Amino acid sequence: MAAGLCPGRALLSRRGGALWALLGTARGRAAGPETHFGFQNVSEAERREKIYQVFENVAEKYDVMNDSMSLGIHRVWKDILVHKMNPSPGTLLVDVAGGTGDIAFRFLNYVRSVRERQLQQKLRHHQNLSWQEISKSYQEEKSNPLGDSQVVVCDINKEMLKAGKKRAQHLGYSEGLSWVLGNAEELPFDDDKFDVYTIAFGIRNVTRIDLALQEAYRVLKPGGRFLCLEFSHVSNPLLSRLYDLYSFQVIPVLGEVIAGDWKSYQYLVESIRRFPPQEPAMRLFETRQCKPSMSRTFQLVAVCCSARPTAVRACRSCVLLSSVSPHVGGRKCDKL
Repeated sequence: MAAGLCPGRALLSRRGGALWALLGTARGRAAGPETHFGFQNVSEAERREKIYQVFENVAEKYDVMNDSMSLGIHRVWKDILVHKMNPSPGTLLVDVAGGTGDIAFRFLNYVRSVRERQLQQKLRHHQNLSWQEISKSYQEEKSNPLGDSQVVVCDINKEMLKAGKKRAQHLGYSEGLSWVLGNAEELPFDDDKFDVYTIAFGIRNVTRIDLALQEAYRVLKPGGRFLCLEFSHVSNPLLSRLYDLYSFQVIPVLGEVIAGDWKSYQYLVESIRRFPPQEPAMRLFETRQCKPSMSRTFQLVAVCCSARPTAVRACRSCVLLSSVSPHVGGRKCDKL
């Protein structure tokens, strides 16, 4: 017989192979539906674990690598996001996947600047006051430079939050800033809590984007705004080839040289390629009442902005946003 097996052993071998195949399938099903990690096909549970490890590995050098990979342009992109947000004193912001605090710090700077301008305008309109009254008013206003604005940085990765807190302490940010360990797919916040929700270069690393969007609209107040900053595909063929060359041949090398981690930065490049182009990505954020707007920057980055409709509510048990009616797609939602 082939390979010298007797008929009985050959039968046991075939049965054993079938059994192992069945067990492998069962393990795959237990781990959850299949998705992708870069260019690899993995289960949802594996993807979450691998992405956690990526950001655990890169946290310490995250800001240095951002500067190296984008030649510092990521700072401009984040400035554009905050200017598009245009927060006023009193704004409550949650920055999900906020990592090392880049958006949060910009938000605080912006609000403080707006508050200062408001104070100057107020003083100009009260020129008939005495110096003592002006001084008293100025001191009262200066004691609350953010006008009760707050930003909560929420990230699933402990090392990223640790790096962010360290940066905040070094740069002198403390007032109006808090850090929360939390999953974008199940945020640890009450309903209708925030005026603005931001997620910068983080949505593509979320395994269940539908759940993350559901949670975003749940924690936003009616009329609150959702802003997403993410890499997009380059439409120009020449620029696309150059971008691919830089992404796959240069960025992983920089990751190895600066952070000692080739694989993590290889994933980050691959994750950008796996994220949908602009138009399909836009459809992810649409609801029946809400049509998001998008602006492109350098053909590489898209800023998506949408507002939570005042007549829409969301709950943890519904994948889609529902109307005020407790029925969603013919299914009764007992959470509303």
